[in-house]
Amino acid sequence: MSKQSVTVIGLGPMGQAMVGAFLAAGHRVTVWNRTASKADELVAKGAVLAPTVADALAANELIVLSLTDYEAMYTILEPAAASLSGKVIANLSSDTPDKARAAAEWAAGHGARHLTGGVQCPPSGIGQEGSITFYSGPKEAVDAHAETLKVLTDIDFRGEDAGLAALYYQIQMDMFWTAMLSWLHALAVADANGITAEEFLPYAQSTMSSLPNFMAFYAGRIDKGEHPGDVDKLAMGVASVEHIVHTAENAGIDPSLPAAVLDVFKRGMTAGHAGDSFTSLIEVFKKSAS
Repeated sequence: MSKQSVTVIGLGPMGQAMVGAFLAAGHRVTVWNRTASKADELVAKGAVLAPTVADALAANELIVLSLTDYEAMYTILEPAAASLSGKVIANLSSDTPDKARAAAEWAAGHGARHLTGGVQCPPSGIGQEGSITFYSGPKEAVDAHAETLKVLTDIDFRGEDAGLAALYYQIQMDMFWTAMLSWLHALAVADANGITAEEFLPYAQSTMSSLPNFMAFYAGRIDKGEHPGDVDKLAMGVASVEHIVHTAENAGIDPSLPAAVLDVFKRGMTAGHAGDSFTSLIEVFKKSAS
């Protein structure tokens, strides 16, 4: 049985990796990019460069978007909206859940089905075992094109709500960037004290590898809304973070990152959680959002 042909729009590093994976798996791929020269190497490998967006859409039912954000999608697709009817748009661009839901409605208004995607790997992970992408939207559309989409990564279907894949992606990124910035801040303090990143590496890895155990311990309690201070107390956490801030200041390092953490801890204290676990700070976050 011949493999499904596919269109990829957007040839940044991620889009290039996706086209390469499709070609390597034997799929016929039509591509389009605002800077056409970015397609040169892919065309040499067998991809077909569409002269216009409308031609790229007309070539295949499955359209994979790899763009900066959803505004780029509208900029590119709106002039060719008449060609969207009957298409399945696997939008693997990053944006917010609300924008994903709005995009799904917009696509439906033009007769297309929109699949929100959240790719959980860098370009080097495309086509590699263990990489996943969150998807949400019409399940029948995911199922119909699963074999082709799995060329890129495994599929983790989150539900029919178009915003869910973007939500899972963004909350994962919330954790990633916060954790990586904490590492960089620690390295800055280490460097100020003559400790290199390589020297600190095994200790940083040890700390990060301990986090899953803490998450597993606290997750059930958090879901129940319970924050007993039997294991840790917020008041002790405040003292700990204050020491981190002072250590950074004494080293001549910008303390704004741990200072922001300290501010959250202090708001928890003000809210009456001094004797509760630090997990009670989730209530501080919720009230701030409301």
